[in-house]
Amino acid sequence: MAQRLSPLEIMQRLVAFPTVSRDSNLPLVDWVEGYLADHGITAHRYTDPDQPKAALFAHVGPLEEGAVVLSGHTDVVPVDGQPWDTDPYEVVARDGRYYGRGTCDMKGFDALAIWAMVEAQHSGVKRPLQIALSFDEEIGCTGAPPMIAAMQPVLPKGSTVIVGEPSNMCAVSGHKGGTAYDTHVQGFEVHSSLMDRGVNAIMFGAKLIDWANQMNAQNQAAKPTDIAALFDPPFSTVHVGVINGGTAHNITAKDCHFAMDFRIVPGEDKRTWEARYRARVAEVQAEMQAIVPDTRITITPRFDVPPLQPEPTGTAEPLVRAITGDNASHVVSYGTEAGQFQQAGYSAVICGPGDIAQAHQPNEYITIAQFDAGHLFMRQLLSRLAE
Repeated sequence: MAQRLSPLEIMQRLVAFPTVSRDSNLPLVDWVEGYLADHGITAHRYTDPDQPKAALFAHVGPLEEGAVVLSGHTDVVPVDGQPWDTDPYEVVARDGRYYGRGTCDMKGFDALAIWAMVEAQHSGVKRPLQIALSFDEEIGCTGAPPMIAAMQPVLPKGSTVIVGEPSNMCAVSGHKGGTAYDTHVQGFEVHSSLMDRGVNAIMFGAKLIDWANQMNAQNQAAKPTDIAALFDPPFSTVHVGVINGGTAHNITAKDCHFAMDFRIVPGEDKRTWEARYRARVAEVQAEMQAIVPDTRITITPRFDVPPLQPEPTGTAEPLVRAITGDNASHVVSYGTEAGQFQQAGYSAVICGPGDIAQAHQPNEYITIAQFDAGHLFMRQLLSRLAE
């Protein structure tokens, strides 16, 4: 008989795979697929056609619609430049915590979901359970939509999705949407002593970045809508986190690259924000071309993550509340794959062990108490599915 691993043992194996988004996740997928197969569970893959990555999904229980879907992502953020006290790809238990890259975000939940699938297979359930493990969540939730599409013709349609992002086991029913545009400002190089004859891509790009500051100030000063008031901060935000450009301090920069990132509260239309940004881009480009006609600004969509809308009649939130006893209202400002499942016709909620404040940090950890709470949640979920 195949060995049945504990949630901790599964997490230890998952963390040992360095599935940074820039690298392949196939070794981890191979292991999960093999482990599920050892227990009689057939897993299916969506393989990305352009890179060595795959999503994995499986079904346990009656071959009928209405499954509870446990959703997680397999990729993690880099550890480059972070001062870790332990090996980030080894789970280390210390001071009531499990340290390791992904323990919190979100291989801890993935391990619990895999454990639950195997337990459901062995103990039997009257209502089906599914697992869906994606890739490239950390770079814009780009791996989930093709995975969700690939699930439809292969598995009976699930009804309730629990996305296990770290929420301290609270039921999170809403989050902001996210969209971003890669922006390339193409200027004209001259010696900086003759800068009036050139077009400095960095300095003109700075006008767009300052537009982001202006939008944030306006949004912060405005009275929030009822939905926006639930969030922290209670308004849509515009952000630039990385900028690259220029060749030397005494040359007007020919190129400037950055991503303009929008986090949009539910109820606002991302197309409105895109139109505003494109209008400001057109204004700045006209200023550039008045100096040198052969200059331009190119913007390219980078990712698009829909918001998670609270569901007055959904099945996911009541299920999680019934198990956890959490009756408070929770929304978050970060994006997840929950909105993508919701967009595809599933009822979705976020509930997972750990605190989002620990995600992406050096010495990332999940408390043992939170991991145990996640384990208790899975046991209680299995009891409900067996009724």
